Amino acid sequence: MASSRSKSIRLDDNTIGLVRRLLQNHVRPHYWRIGGALICMAIAAASTAALAKLMEPVLDDVFFNRDQGRLVAVGAMVLTTFLAKGMGTFGQSVLMNFVGFKIIADFQERMFAHLMRADLAFFHANSAGGLVSRFINDVQVLRKAVSDTLTGIGKDTLTLAFLIAVMFYQDWALAIVAFFAFPTAVLPIVKIGRRMRRVSATTQDEIGDLSTLLDEAFQGVRHVKAYGMEEYEKRRANAAIQSIFRLLFKATTTRALTHPIMETLGGIAIVAVIYYGGTQVIEGTKTPGTFFSFMTALLLAYEPMKKLANLNANLQEGLAAAQRIFTLIDVEPEIVSAPGAPRLAVAGGEVRFEAVNFGYAADHPALESVDLLVPAGKTVALVGPSGAGKSTVLNLIPRFYDVEGGRVLIDGQNVREADISSLRAAIGLVSQEIALFDDTVRANIAYGRPEASEAEIVSAAEQAGAHDFISGLPAGYDTRVGGRGVKLSGGQRQRLAIARAMLKNAPILLLDEATSALDANTERQVQAALKELMRGRTTLVVAHRLSTVRDADIIYVMEAGRVIEAGSHGELMALGATYAQLYALRAEEDMSIEAATDGPEADADTDPASDPLSPGARTARARA
Repeated sequence: MASSRSKSIRLDDNTIGLVRRLLQNHVRPHYWRIGGALICMAIAAASTAALAKLMEPVLDDVFFNRDQGRLVAVGAMVLTTFLAKGMGTFGQSVLMNFVGFKIIADFQERMFAHLMRADLAFFHANSAGGLVSRFINDVQVLRKAVSDTLTGIGKDTLTLAFLIAVMFYQDWALAIVAFFAFPTAVLPIVKIGRRMRRVSATTQDEIGDLSTLLDEAFQGVRHVKAYGMEEYEKRRANAAIQSIFRLLFKATTTRALTHPIMETLGGIAIVAVIYYGGTQVIEGTKTPGTFFSFMTALLLAYEPMKKLANLNANLQEGLAAAQRIFTLIDVEPEIVSAPGAPRLAVAGGEVRFEAVNFGYAADHPALESVDLLVPAGKTVALVGPSGAGKSTVLNLIPRFYDVEGGRVLIDGQNVREADISSLRAAIGLVSQEIALFDDTVRANIAYGRPEASEAEIVSAAEQAGAHDFISGLPAGYDTRVGGRGVKLSGGQRQRLAIARAMLKNAPILLLDEATSALDANTERQVQAALKELMRGRTTLVVAHRLSTVRDADIIYVMEAGRVIEAGSHGELMALGATYAQLYALRAEEDMSIEAATDGPEADADTDPASDPLSPGARTARARA
């Protein structure tokens, strides 16, 4: 089954469609600026041609005929021509750069808005570095291509046209001699452009991979140093950097192939003109001024001709970038509100799973025929080994993923049939992976409710047990917490996350391993804040330490995507099955952890192989 879970960005090769889409959606809105730029280009192009034509009176009237009266007039015309060329070049440069930069901004805004709508699975299928590469590198390549292409089509083509007109006006036969060789350059230039497109696309992919590698290394630098992997990461980075270097050098070499082609053809044309035109001057059929005016036009035409030869390579680079950008924009989210979907009406906040099936991959089910109930206003806990499906249950409630079979209901309403914004507004989430942003403490607490008053923010912090440590920070609530909250301890980060959920005040609360990465002392402080947060709310808890869930109204024990036991703590202990064995072992572990804790933070992550609910652990216990 095709699903967003398996979607990643792929390229297609519809060149005409890409060009049409670029022109219609992103270039056409700037038509009046482009029109103004074309007028400026025409002025600059005509001025360039006029300079070539002015070589005739300069040589014939001034130098050969020594006409003093013409000296001032010709000088004035040359100065006026240069001024006109300068103003035209300035105008087209300002207008075309505005268009190029505005296209960048439009693309970046559109991509970011699209990504904010994308499914969670999309971000799992595409690396952060690859996405950032599209924002930074691809749009820059595209901007340069659009600017160069429009300038080439405008200024260089017009300049070439005016200069050719001067050359044909001076001597049509000599003009034909000058240009006979250039059509032979078309085929190799087209081939060079195609090769540039392939190399450019590969280069952008490699830059995306390097961005991902750098992000991982910088964010995980603590572990890099702890495991002595500096040299390993250096080798990985060097390999990626060298790969990009080779691709960039290949692109430069490919692009440079146009130079020997154009230089050789240009040399042939100039030699032919000198031989043919020089013969006419020697024979007296053409004046030196006319010949040098023609030569000036030919030499001036050489530069726009070379730029036009490179135009195809620039265009192909831009199209490769456009492919990557459009393929990102074209991936539509699958998890959206149905047309006309009603807003979720939450009365008590009861959550019910009915025969739910789900898998992240087609042949790897994560949940199989799961039935469970979270009564309104009650606390329900999920326990079990890693990979049992506990976090998956939480992910299905706010529709981070959609079920493949069965239903998820909130107060009897199928979450797939409700407006998704109202669904997520009714749910508060506190997880082990705390999402703090490089902003102030105030902004992080108010994330989700930016309109909250200062009193509401402080009240939420007080309820979460965070106000005291916030007051002790250098700038209090205006202190920036650093990327991912790096300037705060684990317990402080967690209490800010709880304060955020307090401020949101959603009727349904999801706690996903909210204290598993904390030491026992810090966990006790956070648990007190969590109890305050859970009061009066429908709460579903995924817990690592069983001491945190024994007061839950219902406990579901999960294994391999199924619910194998359900009941209160007392009922499950009386049953004497999996939960009772697990609780006995966990109680011993918790006591050991509490006795050993002597720092503000500890890593409480447990090796899955030592999980008391895992099959291997149960086998070991049976042998014992």
